[in-house]
Amino acid sequence: MNPSRRTVLIAGTAAGLFPLPAFAAARPKAAATPPYASYWYPDSLPAGSPGPGITWRSLKSWRAADDPDLAFNAASVPLAARFTPTPANTTARAGQARVQALVSFGPTSANPSQGSATADYYALTHWAYLDELVFWGGSAGEGLILAPNAPIVDAAHRHGVPVLGNIFLPPVAYGGQLQWTRDLVQKDASGHCPLAAQLVAVAAAHGFDGWFVNAETGGGNTALGRAVLGFVKELRTLGAARGQRVTWYDAMTVNGTVSWQGALNSQNQAFFQAADDMFVDFRWSAATLASSGAKADQLNRSRYELWAGVDIESNGSGTPVDWDAIVPSGKPHVTSIGFYRPEWTRNHLPAGQRAPEDFHAADDRFWTGRSLDPSRPDASDPWRAPAVSVADRSTVTSLPFASVFNTGHGLRWYEDGAVTSDAAWNHLGLQDRLPARRWVVRTAGQRPAVSFDFADAWRGGSSVLVDGELDQPVVVDVYATRLPVGVNTVVELTHRTDAGAVNVELAVATAEPSAAGATPPYTYLAVNSINRGRPVRSVNGWQTVTLPLTGLTGTGTGTVHALGVRLTATEGPVRWRLGGLAVRDTATAPEAPTGARVTAATGGDLRLAWNAAPGAVRHYELHRLLPDGTRRFLGGTCQRACFLTGLQPEQGETAARFELRAVGELYTTSTPVTVTHPW
Repeated sequence: MNPSRRTVLIAGTAAGLFPLPAFAAARPKAAATPPYASYWYPDSLPAGSPGPGITWRSLKSWRAADDPDLAFNAASVPLAARFTPTPANTTARAGQARVQALVSFGPTSANPSQGSATADYYALTHWAYLDELVFWGGSAGEGLILAPNAPIVDAAHRHGVPVLGNIFLPPVAYGGQLQWTRDLVQKDASGHCPLAAQLVAVAAAHGFDGWFVNAETGGGNTALGRAVLGFVKELRTLGAARGQRVTWYDAMTVNGTVSWQGALNSQNQAFFQAADDMFVDFRWSAATLASSGAKADQLNRSRYELWAGVDIESNGSGTPVDWDAIVPSGKPHVTSIGFYRPEWTRNHLPAGQRAPEDFHAADDRFWTGRSLDPSRPDASDPWRAPAVSVADRSTVTSLPFASVFNTGHGLRWYEDGAVTSDAAWNHLGLQDRLPARRWVVRTAGQRPAVSFDFADAWRGGSSVLVDGELDQPVVVDVYATRLPVGVNTVVELTHRTDAGAVNVELAVATAEPSAAGATPPYTYLAVNSINRGRPVRSVNGWQTVTLPLTGLTGTGTGTVHALGVRLTATEGPVRWRLGGLAVRDTATAPEAPTGARVTAATGGDLRLAWNAAPGAVRHYELHRLLPDGTRRFLGGTCQRACFLTGLQPEQGETAARFELRAVGELYTTSTPVTVTHPW
């Protein structure tokens, strides 16, 4: 990677689940330190002492049983299978170019394990276009090998995206030492690479999907090149047995020197052959990508296992790119796309002015294009967004399915339309499976604005807001699905009208569209309770309507291929919110977790742990039970441990009382488990 383009990662802010009211001294035996994402050197450590907030660790000496933060860092959501629905437009293709993203979600050191006390976060939501996410980072002064945060892995896995940890051997200009490369590829007496086995063990214990190997430290020779090649082969072989994968970065060549090729050629072919795929450095041209694709074909490898690097760290969707060299229109795609640092969509916004809606507007423009509608790309847009070329995917294939359109960050936390915490937060592990096609709007009239909105929500931190005149009926595609319909299958829709008056219908398609870009063959079911006497529940201004689906198929069984809403204004302009959508046969609450306990405390900080609830659990939620009987939301996590920071006693309170609940896929909750902590 060109060192002039590299951002050196520095230590950041301290962790905490969400910002909490502060906590006075508690006295369990162990100290409650904040858990952070894990990072290591291969073996030997730098000379001197680490900087503030940095811990130097050797991967060679790591053991899962000795890792005090593993419970906070181990992802829990398995990698979901995905399918490819009929594309939303005529230019997006399945089975050709794929998209990889190298993303720095935070600093190498002091990167909170389970979210933090701000909504200012790169809350990636356009997973439908991604095939691989690399947890980018590492620096000579902190650590070189990074394990991804559990929330990122959990969110990616819900959407079917594998996540790779990063192995970064820095250029000498950035403090790289060739000894670290030698440490990584060292062999034991049996001729094996012990750190290859360690890396596989780390990924398995943490629940992610493999490693991105980026060897950029110069000064090597042919012997070192052979050793690195042997290491990559062993890492891939060991990892494949655990369902893991390896991506090689085009930097080191077979002779052990660092020389970015910008192509697949004889200098890096052996590494590509040893790995699952390769990130082609930014130095590519149309000619070198064409020759790279041809060489991959000759090797009986897919040309789409080559990620053509696109550096967007500085200019994002304003970056000039020779798109026809990668994903030409009207011809087969040449290679896949490797985005370097798409978190530009957050980072380019002025500090202090990164409201969630501003970030998502930039992110939608990046992934969807200037039209902000994947069904009608803007052919004049110089930025060829992924939605223009790459078919989206979905994991919505089984019941029960539910979404409250939680993006994984917010300004408050809502439950049943009421605020239960007024603190800003981020935690991607709480993110829903989100609509892929944002936003396909079908109308003969004026197109309303459709967006995630953070000013109000049914549950979590956000809802979908439709805002406009609605001078003609409007259909908003929400999900592409493969959901089975049985005799008891129903859809529950939770919505609210904030302005105007609107007739709401659920749009359900039980077959695919007739062609790419065509409208799904929707049937419309009345939602408003005044229309057909539908059962309705009203809470805090939100209405939840239950609609049976069995009448759609004739036989009582079938498959739902798409879900959306049709809105017809009877008085405008309209502001209408979609707060929740669920498809189910039955609704049962999960069982409660057991063994909830405080494991450590220091001043205002607590570590809590518990045993998993039996059966299917989406995540766990913690509330504080206040002396007046109200409940305050403290945080949620998919793990079986959490860190709370900054609690303090309420007036006259001698002990803090916490309630822990398991939350199911339908957002039903278990009975609470109470934990009491004396002041």
